Amino acid sequence: MRIIHCADLHLDSKMESNLDKDQANLRRLELIETYERMVKYAHDNDVRAILIAGDLFDKTHIRKEVKKRVIEQIVNSPDIDFYYLKGNHDRCDFIDEGFDDIPSNFHMFTDDGWTSYKLEDIVITGMELNSTNVSTMAQRLVLDSASTNIVMLHGQQADYDGKDGAEIINTTALKGKFIDYLALGHVHKYIFEQLDERGVYCYPGCLEGRGFDETGDKGFVLMEIEDGVITSEFIPFAYRRLHEITVSVTPEMDLQAAVTAAKEQLLDVDKQDMIKFILVGERELDDELDTIRFVRLFENNYFFVKCYDRTKTLVDYDSYKYDKSLKGEFVRLVQSQDMDEDEKAKIIEIGIRAIMGEDI
Repeated sequence: MRIIHCADLHLDSKMESNLDKDQANLRRLELIETYERMVKYAHDNDVRAILIAGDLFDKTHIRKEVKKRVIEQIVNSPDIDFYYLKGNHDRCDFIDEGFDDIPSNFHMFTDDGWTSYKLEDIVITGMELNSTNVSTMAQRLVLDSASTNIVMLHGQQADYDGKDGAEIINTTALKGKFIDYLALGHVHKYIFEQLDERGVYCYPGCLEGRGFDETGDKGFVLMEIEDGVITSEFIPFAYRRLHEITVSVTPEMDLQAAVTAAKEQLLDVDKQDMIKFILVGERELDDELDTIRFVRLFENNYFFVKCYDRTKTLVDYDSYKYDKSLKGEFVRLVQSQDMDEDEKAKIIEIGIRAIMGEDI
């Protein structure tokens, strides 16, 4: 038997933090299309069930068209069982609005307690977490040791420093509970770890990256269950990847040299991907990096490009030691202050530009 484990689709996200209106609308469309492609993948690969471990949607108010398309995939896939567990972002009422009658292949969980479903020789158990039930959820979980047990939860692992806004899942408390596969949601990157001697826990990550805190491959996990043994693999599936690329520059490098250094890191980057460049290293005080021009040299070749200048400014203090100009006086004044050298250099750079009448 094959089962897909996905989470954090965040359908109908605004996508406007980086993108212009047209790009954001296109990415919103691509999110729902990737969900539909995943269901088609399930059909094409004899997948028996799809586990959605929370945050199918992104906010309370979801466009009617998006809800309709989600429901159509469920209704038109009677041979695939969908197990949907709400996450901390799932606040829309798509079930009440969208289904005339809830189909037999659509299964949900509640926050009242653990709910279990039998799928052939597999048992799928889940509970929606809240501040009231999270502290007792482990001790209330009772599973048959003779069954192959998949448990679904949405929340943040206790020792993971990442997304907030969800309940903390204490995986230590779930050890020894006869779990074979703990299907989690909320963390937006793929994590696969041993839970105890018997089982594992897994975050599949999000299906599509939405911001530059979600770089790299995104997709879902495909489980294969045979004779009670579960094996799994991560399937990269996102339409676009997001990349954060660090470019090291030196005082000797001009803009074209920085562009050349950046291009050397783009060999595995697809033209439809999104890129954030970060320029690091050192540059001379009077050597300005034109990040706008830097971006323009790339933006026509990729879906989206932006650049941050994180370089440090070198200041040759000796060259200003006897300089009687206003610049010299200013540099010596800042140099005498008790502050970090990087902070001094930044202040000197801004000050000299102001003295020279340049835009800051």
